[in-house]
Amino acid sequence: MIIFGAIYISGLMTQTGKKEIEVEYTEYREYLSEGDIKKGVIMGNIFHGEFKEPKSIETAMGSLNDITHFKLTLPFIERADTDAWDTAGIEYTFKEKKIDWTGYLLNMLPWILLIGFWFYMIRRMQGGAGGMGGIFKFGKSRASLWTSDQPRVTFKDVAGCEEAKEELKEVIDFLKSPKRFQKLGAKVPKGALLVGSPGTGKTLLARAIAGEANVPFYSLSGADFVEMFVGVGASRVRDLFEQAKKTEPCIIFIDEMDAVGRQRGSGIGGGHDEREQTLNALLVEMDGFDNAQNVIVIAATNRPDILDPALMRPGRFDRQIIVDVPDYNGRLGILKVHTKKVVMNKAKVDLKTLAKGTPGMVGADIANIVNEAALLAARKGKKSIDMDDFEDAKDKVMMGVQRKSMILTDEEKEVTAYHEAGHALVAIKTKGADPVHKITIIPRGRALGVTMQLPLDEKHGYTRDYVEGRLSILMGGRSAEMLIFNQMTTGAGNDIEQSTQIARKMVTEWGMSDLLGPMTFGNKSQEIFLGRDIQSNRDYSEVTARMIDEEISRIVRDSQRFADEILRKDLETLHRLAKELLKYETLDSFDLEKILKGEQLTRPLTRDEKTKKQRKPRRRQPKKQLAQTGKKDQNRSQKNSNLKPLKNDVKPSQKDSPKKQDVSS
Repeated sequence: MIIFGAIYISGLMTQTGKKEIEVEYTEYREYLSEGDIKKGVIMGNIFHGEFKEPKSIETAMGSLNDITHFKLTLPFIERADTDAWDTAGIEYTFKEKKIDWTGYLLNMLPWILLIGFWFYMIRRMQGGAGGMGGIFKFGKSRASLWTSDQPRVTFKDVAGCEEAKEELKEVIDFLKSPKRFQKLGAKVPKGALLVGSPGTGKTLLARAIAGEANVPFYSLSGADFVEMFVGVGASRVRDLFEQAKKTEPCIIFIDEMDAVGRQRGSGIGGGHDEREQTLNALLVEMDGFDNAQNVIVIAATNRPDILDPALMRPGRFDRQIIVDVPDYNGRLGILKVHTKKVVMNKAKVDLKTLAKGTPGMVGADIANIVNEAALLAARKGKKSIDMDDFEDAKDKVMMGVQRKSMILTDEEKEVTAYHEAGHALVAIKTKGADPVHKITIIPRGRALGVTMQLPLDEKHGYTRDYVEGRLSILMGGRSAEMLIFNQMTTGAGNDIEQSTQIARKMVTEWGMSDLLGPMTFGNKSQEIFLGRDIQSNRDYSEVTARMIDEEISRIVRDSQRFADEILRKDLETLHRLAKELLKYETLDSFDLEKILKGEQLTRPLTRDEKTKKQRKPRRRQPKKQLAQTGKKDQNRSQKNSNLKPLKNDVKPSQKDSPKKQDVSS
């Protein structure tokens, strides 16, 4: 609108206010002979004339009325012309032709505005293009170069992955002293791929490499390559390696490699897919005809199963370094690293106990526990962090935040207490099960209650008896509800979901079915929309599918029957557990040991427990009515709250382990 307005104003301003028509020479002679010309101005060889009276002139465009001015281009001005003007009594003057700069500027005004607007938009793009120089540097690499003035991280700051550190130290040694290896004919590895679950420390290892290598270190994310314009990603890859070759030996670190290295395949997105173009450029740069010798690419991913095979072959990523979930020693080392940064009462904190109590946790979880403990201690006004702070922080991370504002009715609390007591009692009576560490009926996260188990030793493989015992423990809550109240509640939804998942893995993946035998059903690697298949495929018949469903149902029902038998045989212990839970709301392993021996708990109530006990308890209702009311109230206050798992899914990243650290009701 601005440009069109400028053009319109320019047109108005450049109009002279008079209509000057160019006439033919014969018409000019006729006007001259008839004495119609009043005066004229001669500029160069052009005669600008003015009529004595307005005239009507016929032109190719039609008749023009009220014409007062005209012009005529003469070949040259001679004496005969001036004599004719004198004879006709015309007032004429000679003027030099001058450049009308105002007219020129007014005519150029729209184009000036257009070019100015274009440069303004370019400047805006430069400001919003991630600080990379705007549209003219759109295809340039966005890698950031690590410098010595940045906070330095070394391998001393990394714990829990000693094997990965050794592999990466060797890569760094290649860059620092290549001649030592070249004497024996060894070649520098082209790349190393860090593979591991989220939070295991892959990016932290990369920072340690930057701090240890003392060579240029370029870091960026896989998502930084791909843009909406086709070809930009490939251009950025080429520019990145051009920069790296100028500063070799150097290291390039690409985080979240699966964002750009996903497998090419089924044609989703077409042959000109931007991600595939970027991947092709990366493959060529890493091992093409003109590849660099001293540029090492280190990448990190938690989805190695979807990476392109061409990317994974030797010559590109020569080494695949597994950064796994840390074991006991690894967790202890991580705790020592992170507790150095906080004020801790070393006399009251046992890091070994903490390391044993955090199985399955990765480095990010442990760092979070240390930070939460520091926050809790500061909130309480303490001068240092003690063991109670660490225990509270561990419970918060593992079981969720206490929802103190959530008030349960007495019926809901009783149903929840028996539910959690059912889990705990089945776990205690099941041979080979992990010991019960803590039971609580305090609402945490999205659960009304939690039963936590901790293994005595690190487990990497699981027997069929252990898995079936795990299923019985999960179904212990539902069994207790049916046994005491003869009613089902929604609190067992999460338990049933986990039981079904484990039973399905027993049948389809682990070959633990007597009916179907040691076979696997379904291809785990076939995942749709990952560049392999457009739709999922099933490699078994409908009859087999029905048998699988029936076998899963049988396994889950058998587990529930086993839990029922345990609870019926020891019903008195179940009542005692539930009674103490209602009194103390949280029981640890020492409390459970006393209850199983028939002893009374004598420990004092906590401040929160005393406050809750001051409320007058409601009169206990009959058995059937209590069950119905408990179910109704629980559904109303916690509708669908437990249909999703609470940090206790069975994930492939945990080696398809059936182990659970907690059972949420």
